[in-house]
Amino acid sequence: MSFLHDDPILLVFLVAAAGYLAGRVRIGGAGGFGFGIAAVLFVGIGFGAADPTLKVPQPLWQLGLILFVYTVGLATGPGFLTTLRRRGLGANAAVVSAILAGAAAAAGLGSALGLGGAAIAGTFTGGLTNTPALAGTLDALHDLEPGTGFDAQAGEVLVGFSLAYPIGVTIALAAVFALARRRSRFGSPAPADEALVVRTALVQGEHLGLLGDIRTRLGATVTFGRVKRDGASLLATDDVELRAGDRISIVGAGPAVATAIAQLGQESAEHVELEREDFDFRRIVVSSRDVAGRTLEELDLPERLGGTVTRVRRGDVDMLAVPELALELGDRVRVVAPRAQMPAISSFFGDSYRALRELDVLSFSVGVALGLALGAVEVPLPGGGSFSLGFAGGPLLVGLALGALGRTGPIVWQLPHSANLTLRQFGIVVFLAGVGVNSGQAFADTIVSREALSVLATAIAVAATGAAVTIVAGTTLLRLPLATLVGVVAGMQTQPAVLAAAAEREQSDTELNVGYVTVVPLAMIAKIVLAPVLLRLFL
Repeated sequence: MSFLHDDPILLVFLVAAAGYLAGRVRIGGAGGFGFGIAAVLFVGIGFGAADPTLKVPQPLWQLGLILFVYTVGLATGPGFLTTLRRRGLGANAAVVSAILAGAAAAAGLGSALGLGGAAIAGTFTGGLTNTPALAGTLDALHDLEPGTGFDAQAGEVLVGFSLAYPIGVTIALAAVFALARRRSRFGSPAPADEALVVRTALVQGEHLGLLGDIRTRLGATVTFGRVKRDGASLLATDDVELRAGDRISIVGAGPAVATAIAQLGQESAEHVELEREDFDFRRIVVSSRDVAGRTLEELDLPERLGGTVTRVRRGDVDMLAVPELALELGDRVRVVAPRAQMPAISSFFGDSYRALRELDVLSFSVGVALGLALGAVEVPLPGGGSFSLGFAGGPLLVGLALGALGRTGPIVWQLPHSANLTLRQFGIVVFLAGVGVNSGQAFADTIVSREALSVLATAIAVAATGAAVTIVAGTTLLRLPLATLVGVVAGMQTQPAVLAAAAEREQSDTELNVGYVTVVPLAMIAKIVLAPVLLRLFL
């Protein structure tokens, strides 16, 4: 492997390719467990252990880290504050308590077994399966142990993470499957699939009121497409007053649509939403930066261009087009409008996949720069010393803030969904490959020592404590539905593999995803903050 010494970029991509293949291997068959992207780390360690002279320059893997955490923040930001306000305070409190308990278990048992600060911090991040926290630990370690001391201590961190990671995933999976088996004791079965549906209601009764008022009474759980009256169709805007005999198309989750139909009259066998005599319907891609980051209420499409949006598809998920929903680049909006207005509406939204391929270098660079600046701020600690968010925490927090903000004047902070996923994947691969290769020798020296057994025991304590506290709080204090609690457990671990395994056993993954998304941002931040604290306390 001597030819790789002078070409670290080739080395990184070779490790990434081998790690990708290794991550696709499933233990226990097609429905079993695989390491996924984390396998890149293990393959990198293997390369570094086989040839200790192989090294990846630090700025290269730091760039990967920055790309990863910033894009995670951007993607999570829009839903973070919403879920926190609606139902997430109790769930987030339970998760933070679980992570604090896990940190205490790592500190107590780890120190009792003679582990140093680097191994304790690495075991904590691995036991709770969080690569951004691992990145934050290595970033803090570089400030504490610059130069040659870094690689040796980084090896300790990687030993802890690598040995603890599969333990953390296994215990989380066991907790999730145990919850499924005991479903009848503390939760109701998962709800039926709540994908968006379209039904037509035959309006009955008098004095029904304006559609805007009706939608408010229904809790904004449905939207309306068009109204058919006396053989002609009307756009179902908020100022339309329903009359007996009208037929109206209703969009929403199945139970919400059924409730709306019951309140308005009865279901009609007609499919008003499919009729194209007076109105057309089309999926249009949001590529205009003048539209992105603005809510549907701000855009006021009915008044501006005589159309209405009934659904928004983001990635693989259909969302209800409620007035407060802010559009993002790459969204596909379902528009109902007169056929003559469709060209103007398409032009308004952009409707260009080619435009989405162009990264807004200004907003992306300014956002990353703000994150790095925040990460560099030194916060004094009681008793001396200081703390900074570093390359991991700073960009993550700024990404969360800018993702929630959406836009500032003409600057759109959000990335197209596909671009975000691509940059995120690329960043984590480069980071894991770099730190794995650089720490391979130290890992090989430690894995055969007695320290490895201490790491395994500590990892079990960390993962089991975190899962137990989350489950106890979720069942006895918060009384969360089973599916939501399973999502919260996966979110506490910040572990998509656990979420995916749980989804395979449920009829619907709606509540799973709600629980997961509600707690993931704060769980990630808590781990990123606590891991360097453990490092500093025991180094």
